Amino acid sequence: MTKVLVIHGAGMNMRGKVQTEIFGPMTLPEYDERIRGYAKELGLEVEIFHSNVEGQVIDKIYAASDAGVDAAIFNPAAFGSGYPALVAALSQVKFPTIEVHISNPVRRGPGSETAKVSQGMVTGFGVAGYALALRGLKELLAAKK
Repeated sequence: MTKVLVIHGAGMNMRGKVQTEIFGPMTLPEYDERIRGYAKELGLEVEIFHSNVEGQVIDKIYAASDAGVDAAIFNPAAFGSGYPALVAALSQVKFPTIEVHISNPVRRGPGSETAKVSQGMVTGFGVAGYALALRGLKELLAAKK
């Protein structure tokens, strides 16, 4: 079964608690439940990881590459810019990465640096962006076989 790592970056644990006018009322555990449902519908296995610590995210990315994970979805949240080691890690792994944002971050400021090394990007569709990213990765991986 195709395995996808879903990474939630810094501040995602605050979803549903702050800035609900931008990100909505869903909490991170509710996101995870929805993502698992989307993956199940598509016949994909997901591992979900969250950290507010850049080094832990980098370690997880490298470990996933070593473990043969097929693809990743990354919501960098506060890690979108100013984290060159994270950008380097994403550029060095064997699998494609799709960056997901609940809102459209470009409307609020500069674009994401991590998106520059991602296969693609889904923004502004709320939690449904994860479903779009999973579907896109499934199609991308099938085309490579």
